[in-house]
This record gives sequence, C-alpha cells and structure tokens, in this order.
Amino acid sequence: MLPLTVPQQATAIRPAWSELSADVRTLIETYCGAAVVAAESMGAGFTPGFASRMRLADGRRVFVKAADEATRSLFADSYREEIGKLRVLPDAIPAARLLWSHDADGWVVLGLEDIDGRHPERPWRPDQLELVLRCLDRTAELLTPAPDDYPWPALQGFLLDEPSYWHEVRDGGYAPEWLRPHLAECERLAVVGDDAMAGDALVHADVRDDNVLIDGDGDVWLCDWNWPLKGNPAIDAIGVLVSASGDGLDADAWIARCETTRSVDPEAIDGIVSLLAGYFWAACHQPSPETSPWLRTHQRWYAEAAGGWLAKRRGWR
Repeated sequence: MLPLTVPQQATAIRPAWSELSADVRTLIETYCGAAVVAAESMGAGFTPGFASRMRLADGRRVFVKAADEATRSLFADSYREEIGKLRVLPDAIPAARLLWSHDADGWVVLGLEDIDGRHPERPWRPDQLELVLRCLDRTAELLTPAPDDYPWPALQGFLLDEPSYWHEVRDGGYAPEWLRPHLAECERLAVVGDDAMAGDALVHADVRDDNVLIDGDGDVWLCDWNWPLKGNPAIDAIGVLVSASGDGLDADAWIARCETTRSVDPEAIDGIVSLLAGYFWAACHQPSPETSPWLRTHQRWYAEAAGGWLAKRRGWR
C-alpha cells in the first residue's frame, strides 16, 4: 500500500466567490435567477478555475464553474469544450445537467445541477469501489456507441506520443532502479495497450476519486466531462483500479467483476496499465505549475501505483 501523498480535499487553489469581480458575481446571479447567499469553494481537483457550490436566496442550489480568458485561458478553453460536450451527452448518464452557460466578455461560466454527494474515501473502501465500477459499466452501456453529434477525439493514440512517454522516461532517467531493466518491455506493452484503446464507446477518460460523487442513496455521479474520448471504456475502470491497487486492494480480482474489463485480454490490460504508467512517470517530472502545486505529487503517486501493479502482474517484483 502506497501512503497517500496529497490532501484529498485540498489540492486546488481556486478563487472564492468574494474574489470574483462585482460584474462577474452579478452575471452569475442573473443566470441563477436569485442572489447567492452562500458559496462553498471546492478544494479537490488540480485546476485553478472558480468552482463553487452555491446556495441561492430562494433555497435552490447550483454548482458554478468559471474561468477568465485573461489569466486562465487554458481553463477557459477547457470549460468552453465542456459546455459543448455536456449539451450532447444523453440525459440518462450519471452526470450533472448543464443548466446554463455564458461565453462572452472574457469569461466562460457554467451553471450545473448541484449534486448532494461526497467523494469516495481514500484509501478506497471495497463497497465504494464496487459502486463506482458498477456505475462505469452502466455508463459504458449507455454511451456505446458514442453520441454521433459531436466530433469526439479518438482514445487510440491519445496516450501514445511519438516518441513514447517511455522513451522520455528512459532518456530522462526518471524510472526507479527496479524498473529500468524492463523499460523496453514497458514500451512494447504500451503499443499493445494503445491498440486495445480502439472502440466506439464514449469514455470519460479522467475518472478519479475527485471526479466522482456518491450521494446519500448510493448513486454514483461522474463529474468534469472535459476530456471524453471515443474508444474502449475499459480505460476508465483500469484507471480507477490503478488507484485501488496503490491503496492496497487486489485490483486483479476486480477485473473479472467489471463488465468493461472481464473480457479484455490480460496482455492488453498490462498494455493499458503500461500506457498510464509511462504517462505519469513522464508527467510527474515536468515543472510544477504555480496554480496547481500538488499536481506533480499526485502524478508521481499514480506513476508508482501503476508501475507497481504492472510489476506485480508481470512478475518483476
């Protein structure tokens, strides 16, 4: 079991409601149709955009995300893409509905349903892990095939850079000593994993505990649909199982219990895990952005979790 290295609910540096300009606060209240009487800034995640749960004067609640193009252009673009994607997602999937959006005057703002839920506990609890994996199975069924009214990017090729991330890990000397004899095998497996990413489902592609909410009825909700891709939905479950393995659970035992992974060839599973490990080992050695001080620590934890699970499956350790 890997010790958790980031504070689960305190990884994001976001502006509070009081720090927004009066014009932006007025804009948000106009869209909401009532004054904001309380705003709870979200501490989870790794982006610096405004993200708060709002309580309105008429008793309603709304979740608002916002970013300005002047200082957070990357995140404004991300929110802009999310608006377009949320508009075409089927209502049946477990995602907060887009209530309204604004894209003008240098600001991109989204108003979403407020989901009254909590993030899964870490280390992962088996009962909550099961709820999340079942949700991913149901969502994959609902999103196969992918909605055809949006040009979804392909998952295949998304994590296989040229040269590959494993190339970067090797040349940069980033791999731990125990992994260095297996770098060529990791690179080969990454190609196998990339081939396995082909598919016609729409996958979330960023399922982590901080992008998941579990409500009081035990229903699971998937948040932050910024990066959905068209491909094999097994990637979402395997990404969650990487963190479960790092938390000390038997991730291999869960593969057969999950609809999206049970029929995937074991070599392809290894390939997908290798893809993820290579990406995280390369990413965690990049300069740390001032707006997200925990990002590289988070990525290093995932690199070690994915590498450790791969090593266990391949008999390297």
